Amino acid sequence: MFELPVINKSNNPLPVYQTKLSAGLDLQAYLEKDLVLRPMERKLIGTGLYIALPTGFEAMIRPRSGLAFNFGITVINSPGTIDADYRGEIKIALINLSQEDFIIKNGDRIAQMVVNKYEQVKFQLTENLDETERGSGGYGHTGI
Repeated sequence: MFELPVINKSNNPLPVYQTKLSAGLDLQAYLEKDLVLRPMERKLIGTGLYIALPTGFEAMIRPRSGLAFNFGITVINSPGTIDADYRGEIKIALINLSQEDFIIKNGDRIAQMVVNKYEQVKFQLTENLDETERGSGGYGHTGI
C-alpha cells in the first residue's frame, strides 16, 4: 500500500475502503444541490477530489454494483481511466438506464475507484503468434 497525494475541495470525507478486502474506494458526489438524473440521461458529476498518481499507476472508475443493479445507474465509460499525468478534478460520467428519475445528493457514493499498476508496451511487428490451446476462439467459444 502506498500513500496517494489528494486535494479534497469537497465537503465530504476522503474515500475509504468499505471492508478490509475491498478493491475499490467509493467516490462521493460533490454537489451544491440535489441533481435529478432522468431515464437515459448522462451527466458528469464532480467529486471535488484531485489526485497525483505515481508513474506506472492508473485509477479505474467503475460502477457501484448496488446502484447498477437496483437503480440502473452506471458509469457510461466503464471502466473510466485516470492517467498518472492527470491533475484535474475526478468526475464521474453517469447514465440512468432505468425508466425512473434518480436523485443524487451531495455525499452519495456514486462510483468506485480502483488503483492499479500497469506497464506500457511497444508493439513488435511479427508474422506469427505462438500457439495456445484456445487459439482464436472468441465470444462464446466455450458454450453456455
